[in-house]
Amino acid sequence: MTENKIPAGQRLQHAMQQESPLAVVGAINAFNALLAQQAGFNALYLSGAGVANASFGLPDLGLTTLDNVLEDTWRITSISEAPLIVDADTGFADPAHAAKSLVTAGAAAMQIEDQVEDKRCGHRPNKVLVSIDEMQQRVKAAVAGRSYDEFAIIARTDAYAGEGLEAAIDRAKAYIEAGADMVFAEALTDIDEYRAFAKAINKPLVANITEFGKTPLFNKGALGAAGVAIVLYPLTAFRAMSKAALETYTALRKLGNQDSLLPTMQTRDELYEILDYHKYEREVDEKLSKND
Repeated sequence: MTENKIPAGQRLQHAMQQESPLAVVGAINAFNALLAQQAGFNALYLSGAGVANASFGLPDLGLTTLDNVLEDTWRITSISEAPLIVDADTGFADPAHAAKSLVTAGAAAMQIEDQVEDKRCGHRPNKVLVSIDEMQQRVKAAVAGRSYDEFAIIARTDAYAGEGLEAAIDRAKAYIEAGADMVFAEALTDIDEYRAFAKAINKPLVANITEFGKTPLFNKGALGAAGVAIVLYPLTAFRAMSKAALETYTALRKLGNQDSLLPTMQTRDELYEILDYHKYEREVDEKLSKND
């Protein structure tokens, strides 16, 4: 379990100073967080779609609750020291409470978006946005709810798809005026659009580089050169894991044994190394020996 006394928000700021742009990878659970850290990532992301898809088998349509998100947040922050950015959708009707709860759960930042509460994936059609004023109120509430300033409020705008680049930038500026610390520009399609966005705002810009969506898979270096501060890969590992799991289940069902699957598997020793299994086992042995 982690016992890092440096607030998570400060750890995120430090990670952004050490790596520019900062690569942030999605982790759908605590074990994924450990794997991401082993691979060298210095910050993590808990996707709302990841919570809905992986934890509940539901689509990303605003069907999960703050409590659902908090449970997955606690699990990750209790085992990983990497700062965690959490997708809080539209704020769950009470952005102040969401911010306060996520601080308590150990998150480093909260992402909140400008869609209506019956939201949908940012790369799907027919998204409906709230007014600028309503989103400003969400941002102000989230800022008021956090207990320390370094806990970042990331304002996501989905305006580009329906209203265009200039309208999206205008919204972002309004959200910054309301207190947003960073801007998440969803579903941009050209590297020059990121450059224009970054130039227009005086806050860190987040690029969501998700697969099979509207945004091309731009290289991290190119995004950094365009002024992007955080490059987000929200569900890359989850998609790879899901494909591998289905192929494994299918082969096992067909073949009736695992022999051909062993080369694709993480070994027991590899699992134990990541979990530091033997340390926990020694602690159990010591406890048992004291009870003898």
